[in-house]
Amino acid sequence: MSSITETLQDVQNQLLEQAEEVGALRFGEFTLKSGRISPYFFNAGLMSSGKILNTIANAYAATIIAGLNSPTSPLPPFDVIFGPAYKGISLAACTSLVLSAVYGRSYGFAYDRKEAKDHGEGGKLVGVPVQGKKVLILDDVMTAGTAVRLAIASIQSAGGEVVGVVQLLDREEVGKDGGSTVDEVENVLGGRGRVQSVLKMKDLMRWLADNGKQGQLKAMETYQQQYGRKE
Repeated sequence: MSSITETLQDVQNQLLEQAEEVGALRFGEFTLKSGRISPYFFNAGLMSSGKILNTIANAYAATIIAGLNSPTSPLPPFDVIFGPAYKGISLAACTSLVLSAVYGRSYGFAYDRKEAKDHGEGGKLVGVPVQGKKVLILDDVMTAGTAVRLAIASIQSAGGEVVGVVQLLDREEVGKDGGSTVDEVENVLGGRGRVQSVLKMKDLMRWLADNGKQGQLKAMETYQQQYGRKE
């Protein structure tokens, strides 16, 4: 049986291949909201078929298991997987299913609404109650971290404790002030290892090198030298 590290790298490769196939991962010159000219663009909203959702869920699940077992920056144990509306809902639901079916780990699943409901069961949160529970948030890409911060506030107001975040892609960039959203969120949640990523920029660069995409790799290396986060 392959190790979780091998499983994770295999599913990362599948995810990048499928993302490029559906146009969710593109290379060229793209102006970001920050004004930076990026050599690649990643749009998780285009990853909407059953095939690629299956790959994404397996990638999240493998990342979570690897994080829980990490000897250096471990992901804390948790009780509930939470998906912020709207993109995070399907990510959390599918990942919960894979963790149970493949790894034999059954976690609660919850998500939020954009607006509180004033009829039926009411409230803003849906799914398993988070009160008194340790919660893991799944997100796609944390740019400014707005969605994650709102989710943290919602969970805390319902009596839950957010112990970590797993995002789909970490661009591994610094902001204009020299800091990064990942560092900021980790500080809020208790320190290093509290934010894990399915993919990092270095994984994308490895994949480019393995597939002989030298032009794209060179552009990525130049971008990383200018804006990359230093460990």
